[in-house]
Amino acid sequence: MTAALPPAPTSAIDWDNLGFKWVDTNGHVKYIYSNGKWDQGEFVKDSYIKMHVCAPALNYGQECFEGIKAFRCKDGQVRIFRPDANARRMLYSADLACMASVPEELFIEACERAVANNLEFVPPYGSGGALYLRPLLLGTGPEIGLYPAPEFTFLVMVIPVGNFYKSGVKPVDCLVVDSFDRAAPLGTGAAKLGGNYAPVLKHSSAAKEKGYAITLHLDSKTHSNIDEFSTSNFVALTYASPEHGNNPVFCAPESPSILNSVTKQSLVQLAKSFGWSVDNQVVPFTDILNNRFEEVAACGTAAVITPVKTIERAGVTTEIGTAKTREAIGSGFHRLFTAMRGIQNGDLEDPYGWMQPAQGIAPRQE
Repeated sequence: MTAALPPAPTSAIDWDNLGFKWVDTNGHVKYIYSNGKWDQGEFVKDSYIKMHVCAPALNYGQECFEGIKAFRCKDGQVRIFRPDANARRMLYSADLACMASVPEELFIEACERAVANNLEFVPPYGSGGALYLRPLLLGTGPEIGLYPAPEFTFLVMVIPVGNFYKSGVKPVDCLVVDSFDRAAPLGTGAAKLGGNYAPVLKHSSAAKEKGYAITLHLDSKTHSNIDEFSTSNFVALTYASPEHGNNPVFCAPESPSILNSVTKQSLVQLAKSFGWSVDNQVVPFTDILNNRFEEVAACGTAAVITPVKTIERAGVTTEIGTAKTREAIGSGFHRLFTAMRGIQNGDLEDPYGWMQPAQGIAPRQE
């Protein structure tokens, strides 16, 4: 039996000119953790939340978040990309920040409820857009001492977002930030805590004013190895590697101080399916200076892949790849990008079970 199609995209939005910013929707889903258990949750139409002034989320930054996307697929159905992986990552972040755990089942239910109540805000198939989900866990109960909150709030908001690459995937310039360490070796860099991002804004904003679209951080201990970009993970491709039989090598360095990107995990799986080798070893910055890589990119939920054409450090600019790959996305990352977006849009088979139906429950009017 064919599943009923969800409501069509609303005509109140100009889908061809949708950016990446707040758009009012029907509302969000909210759950409260109190006295050792989560409540049944509710759908909230107000875009504002009421919180105690003494909440640790406000006073001590006791919060964590995730970023997920839902897509209107070729068959007309709406599906969410890998919410189970994001649920597991939030469990890690919550544990690190001494917060109540959000069970994977509850996390996925919340995402489904948020999408099911906002189906008309999922962009049309073929538009390049998606419904962005922001699960957010906050320590909201009153506690002025340096202790965990006695109550927690878990919510999932949604925002329709447009095609990140409406004019095509274009490589960008990158600046290395040497004057600030994003995360310590034994710190919180592997968790998606808001406190990891706010301190970077000063440096990324200053870089953007100088024409650099993205900033890169090195390891805090030696400043000699690549950690990650301010917004997302570092990945790279090399095509001439004798130790890997001269097959393409997808380099996705791992470190306890960088976020375990769901997008990177997915790209690794795709690279392996292509027969490529995957290298998770630490990448020394000298590999950039010595032109080891034909392609370099940032990878994350918002854009999937953002190719990098130049990397500047201390006044020295290194060009990545060839003149051709500095004008447009290279062939390797183009193949990965096309495969990922094909699965997300339903144009290609999903052999990994990444796309989870979002309207298995009927559209709710809560």
